[in-house]
Amino acid sequence: MSNKKEQSGGLGVFEKYLTVWVALCIVVGVLIGVYLPQIPQTLDKFTYAQVSIPVAILIWLMIYPMMLKIDFTSIKNAAKQKKGLVITCGTNWLIKPFTMYAISYFFLVIVFKSFIPADLAKEYLAGAVLLGAAPCTAMVFVWSHLTDGDPAYTLVQVAVNDLILLIGFAPIVALLLGVTNVAVPMDTLLLSVVLFVIIPFVAGYLSRTMIIKNKGLEYFENEFLPKFNGITVVGLLLTLIILFAFQGQKIIDNPTHILLIAIPLTIQTFFIFFLAYLWCKAWKLPHNVAAPAGMIGASNFFELAVAVAIALFGLNSGAALATVVGVLVEVPVMLALVGIANKTKHWFNN
Repeated sequence: MSNKKEQSGGLGVFEKYLTVWVALCIVVGVLIGVYLPQIPQTLDKFTYAQVSIPVAILIWLMIYPMMLKIDFTSIKNAAKQKKGLVITCGTNWLIKPFTMYAISYFFLVIVFKSFIPADLAKEYLAGAVLLGAAPCTAMVFVWSHLTDGDPAYTLVQVAVNDLILLIGFAPIVALLLGVTNVAVPMDTLLLSVVLFVIIPFVAGYLSRTMIIKNKGLEYFENEFLPKFNGITVVGLLLTLIILFAFQGQKIIDNPTHILLIAIPLTIQTFFIFFLAYLWCKAWKLPHNVAAPAGMIGASNFFELAVAVAIALFGLNSGAALATVVGVLVEVPVMLALVGIANKTKHWFNN
C-alpha cells in the first residue's frame, strides 16, 4: 500500500490481509487463555470498575493520534453538525435498544429454542439488551480514526452520547427487561470518560499546541502524525489478543452457546451501522461524519454492560456471559465495518 494510504489513517499494509491478522490474534488469545492462564489472571488484577487498565492503555494509544488532530475551532464547527448528531442520537437511543431486543429475542428465544433452555435464553437476552442500551464511548475513536472520520465531530458525538447515557440507560433497560433496580455504575462511566476522552484529548491538545508552536504545522502534519499509524493497528491487534485471552477458557467451555449468542449480536451490529451510515448518505452528509455516526451505534460500551449484568444477575449468569460475547464480537466485526466504510467512500460527495 502507498504511504499516502497509511498516512490517511486507514489500515495501510494490514488491510489486504486483515482477516488473517484478526484470525491469528483470536487464536493466539484463546491459546494464551487456556494454556497460559497466569497471563490473563495477572492482567485481570489491574482492573477497576470493570475497566481493564492494560486494555485501557492500548485504547489510549489508539485514541491519542486522533486527538492530535483536534483544535477548538474544529470542535465549534463540529457542534454545528446538527444532522449528524440527530442521526447519532436517534439511532443510539430511539432505535438500537429496541432492535437489539427484537433481533436477540427472535434468535435466542425462538430460533435457537432447541439448543438453549428457556430460562437461560432470557438471561442471554438480558445481556444483549444491556449491550444494546450502551453505545460506545472509547473504541469509536479508533474506528473513526481508521475511516478518516472527522475527529472533532467524533469527540462531540461521544460527549453528547455520554450525557444521554446518564439519564437514558437505566429507564430503557428497565423498560425492556421489566426490572426496576437498574443503576448506572457511575465509577465505570466516569472512569471511562476520564481515561478515554478527557486524558487523551488534553494530551493531544497540549502536544499539538507545543509541537506546532516549536516546529510548525507542516512538520506536525507531515512528519509527526504519520509516526502513529503503525501504533494504532498494533494496538488493535494486541487488544484483540488480550480480550480473547481473558475469555479463552469460557470459549472452550461454552463454544456452542457463544456462537449462538454471537449471531444476533453480529446481525444487530451490521444493521445499526448501515442504518446510520445510509441515513447520513440520504441527508447528504460527508463521509467523515457518516463513518463515525455509523460506528458509535454499531459498537458498544461493553465495560458498562458487563458491570450492570454482574450487578443485576451475578458474575456467572447468562446475562454476564452474553455481555462477554459482545466484547469478543466487538473488534473483529467492527474491523469488518471499517473495511466496508473505507471501500464505500465514493458513495458520498465530500
